[in-house]
Amino acid sequence: MVENHDKVFMQRCIHLAEKAGGLNAPNPKVGCVIVYNDQIIGEGCHLLYGEAHAEVNAIASVADNQLHLLSKSTMYVTLEPCFHFGKTPPCVDLVIKHKIPRVVIACVDPNSKVAGKSIQKLKEKGVEVVCGVLENESRWLTRRFFTNIEKHRPYIVLKFAKSKDGFIGRHNEETVISNPISKRLVHKWRSEETAILVGTNTALVDNPQLTNRLFHGRSPLRLVLDRTLRLPEDLYLFDGTQETWVFTAKNEFSELKNIRYVNLNFEEDLIQHLLNYLYQQRIQSVLVEGGRQLLQSFIDSNLWDEARVLCSNIYLEDGIPAPVLPEKCLKLEQQFSDNIIKTYVN
Repeated sequence: MVENHDKVFMQRCIHLAEKAGGLNAPNPKVGCVIVYNDQIIGEGCHLLYGEAHAEVNAIASVADNQLHLLSKSTMYVTLEPCFHFGKTPPCVDLVIKHKIPRVVIACVDPNSKVAGKSIQKLKEKGVEVVCGVLENESRWLTRRFFTNIEKHRPYIVLKFAKSKDGFIGRHNEETVISNPISKRLVHKWRSEETAILVGTNTALVDNPQLTNRLFHGRSPLRLVLDRTLRLPEDLYLFDGTQETWVFTAKNEFSELKNIRYVNLNFEEDLIQHLLNYLYQQRIQSVLVEGGRQLLQSFIDSNLWDEARVLCSNIYLEDGIPAPVLPEKCLKLEQQFSDNIIKTYVN
């Protein structure tokens, strides 16, 4: 039976895990709390890929004069502890080493290298294991990781802004629709995803930098589709300040600093071919920022997971129609000054 205080401490784990902000990718966001007599004596999260996992950081945070309490404590963790050697040793062995008698887990790890093995090992060592506490909430937290494992592709977030009358911009003209507050939010979104993608027309008309300049954290890997390599090299995308991958049907490329050219089949199933390549390259998530044709291609192919639409009070009266999302997928509406952000979940 799930105790109410188990949910309280698991919620704290989720809050801790959210601190990672994407820097742990392609590993999942994980939070961990260690509790003795309803008091937290240690906590941590997995902040950076290749560095210590949440369980390691939580145990390391326990004060020296409280280490003896580990053998009488409960560990809460959002994802099953790892079972295999990777960048770090198996966390399950660390839990057993410190003789922690009870472990509460939100989600079973879907990775075949783990997939219940750590739970079984803990039980064999006499550890009481409770699973499924705030499972849905923790799965949402770890949705990028789960999508990679279960669907063999990156987690796809679509983003666009549209006017009150349903346009995302004017033809061949850069159009500002979102307000300064929501623009800052978009940069936060950029910091949370592994990569960001635009099509040829968006790159030509808007000349975007596709970097995170208005929020703390990293900038995503820049991706652009350019079938015939018609984009001029004086665009921000080619300034060499941020790694950029150009997907093209051409076989001859220029040599530019920090630019990777990738030959891709544009004739059929372009989106699927693109996602296959990105999955092979361990790109965990992609923020797709336009334009209409590219966004609608993801929607029509049903190869998207989340869409964030910034709805403005501005009227354009004419222009490029906004992509069409299934209304049944609308999950949340939030007000940001004079913009409403609608979140769709597929």
